[in-house]
Amino acid sequence: MPENPAAPDVHAHSDDLAAFITASPSSYHAAAEVARRLGAAGFDQLAETEDLTAPGRHFVLRDGAVIAWARPASATATTPFRILGAHTDSPGFKLKPNPTHARHGWLQAGVEVYGGPLLNSWLDREIELAGRVVTRDGAEHLVRTGPYLRIPQLAVHLDRQVNDGLKLDRQRHLNPVFGIGDHGDVLERLAASAGLSADDVVGHDVLAADTQPPRRFGLDEHLFAAGRMDNLTAVHAGLTALLGAPDDAGHVSVLAAFDHEELGSQSRSGASGPFLDDVLTRVSGGTADERLRAYAGSWCVSADAGHGVHPNYAERHDPVTVPTLGAGPLLKINANQRYATDAHGSALWARACERAGVPSQPFVSNNTIPCGSTIGPLTATRLGIRTVDVGVPLLSMHSARELAHVADLVALGAAVAAFFAGA
Repeated sequence: MPENPAAPDVHAHSDDLAAFITASPSSYHAAAEVARRLGAAGFDQLAETEDLTAPGRHFVLRDGAVIAWARPASATATTPFRILGAHTDSPGFKLKPNPTHARHGWLQAGVEVYGGPLLNSWLDREIELAGRVVTRDGAEHLVRTGPYLRIPQLAVHLDRQVNDGLKLDRQRHLNPVFGIGDHGDVLERLAASAGLSADDVVGHDVLAADTQPPRRFGLDEHLFAAGRMDNLTAVHAGLTALLGAPDDAGHVSVLAAFDHEELGSQSRSGASGPFLDDVLTRVSGGTADERLRAYAGSWCVSADAGHGVHPNYAERHDPVTVPTLGAGPLLKINANQRYATDAHGSALWARACERAGVPSQPFVSNNTIPCGSTIGPLTATRLGIRTVDVGVPLLSMHSARELAHVADLVALGAAVAAFFAGA
């Protein structure tokens, strides 16, 4: 990787990530965009009702999650797996049933908080709705409105103490507006975006997304701002690495992009659910004993966003281990197993980064501020597969718009590619 963060290949990578994020306003769109790119690269989509044991490059979709794999022709039932685990969802807002209501001359949409967003970051932004609707015949349709909503903040003249501390009531203060009057319906707009009638829509899983495009900025344009980088950065890194994974590796390379991580992963398409074990069992195609032997030789890299040091709040970070943006992806470590990294995982990640020629840096939390968790411990607990937690350092995590360094984005993809190549 070139030392100059503004080098053309670094910009090309961030441009491709920007296109991926723009195409992925919801977990359902993210899974569909992964599927589109896989299909364009020669991967075959299989239904879960089909046989998954054939060699080659395949993938399956389950709601807002996707699992893809490259199985060498020489693979057997005991061939180990190399898995890049990530998630497709991001914190924000989800559309409620009966979402349209009128109040004081305004049309508003009813939303529910999804996960743990930084609520104030969503104020005074043009927001779109995106996700899936299901019609009476059971057909699923992806929908997105484009800029449609806004959560307006109360003017400072009406709240003179707002700069001393903003407190938002989740029920009263976060209902976005989309029009004036009493004629307009959110579901009609969603249905129309897919060429449907609102009367045909009987179910929806629709979320809010910021519509400001991703962009580079700052010195040499080496800073990158976008929504949903937690965790589309890792999905994109895993996807690009899998597309270039060798066909003659001594393992099966796997991208597992789960949904619902921001809610705790407890769903049929989440990391605590059966999806990954179901797919790996069927790809392996052997007995239970052979599958367990394959798992015993397998590795999972759980890639999720992490915290880079914030220059205005440095006291919130560990005073000694201080990861910075631009210094490489994070090796995430936690004594209480909120991350699954151990000494062997650290060595694996070091080999991958060395082979890729990229730096890495450790991350630990300040002892007074417990860290979050990832899919890493969940996958390790469910399957017994050795797991290491890594990720791109960000500022403003869980904001409607997060901040990264372009060099770290490239480095994560390169290290995952080295992992798939056998480092």
